[in-house]
Amino acid sequence: MSTPLLICDDSNMARKQVARSLPDGWDVDISFATNGREAIELIKAGKGDVLLLDLNMPEMDGYQVLEAIVKEDLPTMVVVISGDIQPEAHQRVTSMGALDFIKKPVNKDKLTDILKAYGIFSDEEMSFEPVVNTVLEEKVSLSPMTEPVVAPEVIREAEPELVVLDADLRDCYQEIANVAMGQAGDLLARLLDVFVVLPIPNVNLIEVSELSMALSAVEEHESTSGICQGFIGAGISGEALLILNDSSFKDVASLMNYQYEVDESTELELLMDMANLLIGACLKGVSEQLDMTFSQGHPVVLGQHRKISELIATNSTKWKRTLAIEISYNIENYPIKCDLLLLFTEASMITLNNKIAYLLD
Repeated sequence: MSTPLLICDDSNMARKQVARSLPDGWDVDISFATNGREAIELIKAGKGDVLLLDLNMPEMDGYQVLEAIVKEDLPTMVVVISGDIQPEAHQRVTSMGALDFIKKPVNKDKLTDILKAYGIFSDEEMSFEPVVNTVLEEKVSLSPMTEPVVAPEVIREAEPELVVLDADLRDCYQEIANVAMGQAGDLLARLLDVFVVLPIPNVNLIEVSELSMALSAVEEHESTSGICQGFIGAGISGEALLILNDSSFKDVASLMNYQYEVDESTELELLMDMANLLIGACLKGVSEQLDMTFSQGHPVVLGQHRKISELIATNSTKWKRTLAIEISYNIENYPIKCDLLLLFTEASMITLNNKIAYLLD
């Protein structure tokens, strides 16, 4: 008899990666959910004896799903698969009833070992191929697992000025950013001994005039300080921006054991330390997933104690139209607000799209 298995993740790319990573020949009836609310409904409908659960999702995240499962005593066994790899995240989900935790991108052997360790899967249960819930697959617009997200002819013929960012591409870039964001957040959490609240990355193809809108989460009345650092790889170039609210300096200094005084040189040192950690880790996370390397330029100070629009204006002539990935890091129990933007040139998207198509094929 097939095991009802539910994969819950807001990313279409991630859902397909998890489905591909299931043990070969496992007799399962697979369903998909794009957020926690759908997952709870499907568990109640008997579609999720086993739940492979993401944490960062809209509407209802993974933590809320675990709370609901315990509160309503729902019959499911949960393994969390997430880009949030902080030790605290692992401890929290297991204390809330999850059997185990796997980091993204999911490793097939690791997933199989965990399923076997908890008696969820055994070699004796193997059949020929899994059953996929086609009704729900249509609901979440899940394309066939062997079909690349970007059509080859689009990659071959597209010119830089014609590049567009459709929903499938945005989903892929968002998932890649999610994994990279989690790796950087883990380093920040370990450095500051805190829990970093991770968002869903915001991905858009925008004009320079729209960069301020991409940072709308930062309060308009508060001044900021920023660092810019260029990067380049094979066919890819861009710049990374780190913007820190000025009100965050005192708490960041305390957590990093700085003897803080209201001094621009001390604040610049703190800003540089944050930029080196977050920009370096995020770019490393992206490069590992795309199987390429980035060379980073020397960090440049955009400005201190200025409005975001003023920081952006400093380099606006260079950015023009750009693929912008925005990540807003928050520290639990501290009023620290830090925004990281990865800005890729429009021409870079040709190479990026090829990399993504190869990754998914």
